[in-house]
Amino acid sequence: MTLTRVCSLVDLKEDEPAGFEVDDVPVVLVRQGETVHALADVCSHAEIALSEGEVTREGLECWLHGSCFKLTTGEPTSPPASVRVDVYAVTVEGDDVYVDASAPTNR
Repeated sequence: MTLTRVCSLVDLKEDEPAGFEVDDVPVVLVRQGETVHALADVCSHAEIALSEGEVTREGLECWLHGSCFKLTTGEPTSPPASVRVDVYAVTVEGDDVYVDASAPTNR
């Protein structure tokens, strides 16, 4: 596992996607309480940055066509996307958020 410090926990607003480059991989982080989810920051349907979308009850929604992805698995919950996006391991140590973008956890 290759953990890279991405940001401070306080830098992430509740249920607001934030895009980062982690070891040359575009990643979107979503904070929910003390839990942080990390997904590939690209919609599997239209190659749009998911960090520009919004969090709904169904997951992270792409602003362009409305495809939505589960934060925990990357699985699409609404069309037109039919392919999941990668999910990455996140570790929170104190106030620091680390992501391992070297290997998706949902493959």
